[in-house]
Amino acid sequence: MHLPEDAVLLRIFIGESDRYQHQPLYQAIVLKARELELAGATVLRGPMGFGKSSHLHTAKILRLSMDLPIVIEIVDTEEKVNAFLPVLDEMMGGGLVTLERAKVIRYQDQGKR
Repeated sequence: MHLPEDAVLLRIFIGESDRYQHQPLYQAIVLKARELELAGATVLRGPMGFGKSSHLHTAKILRLSMDLPIVIEIVDTEEKVNAFLPVLDEMMGGGLVTLERAKVIRYQDQGKR
């Protein structure tokens, strides 16, 4: 798959305990992005964060949280990301979604070095 230099970064902020159809929301989003052949997706788990409610989520030993922050990053063309947004909207109950322009420097299959 070849991405043009100009792309869009879709960043999705949710909680680890968020679910969609009996599975973790982050998993459902990544699998849907893969099904729709978006260029790539990565899930990042944060050790600490807070959102609109200012409720602190942390992985500290004394305050173990089962709802740590999750960030999903998806990169593809603007057209494909925009087409994915309505699908994402149906999957999410809450959270934050951001878009930003990105320059793709290199996109190569790991097996083709």
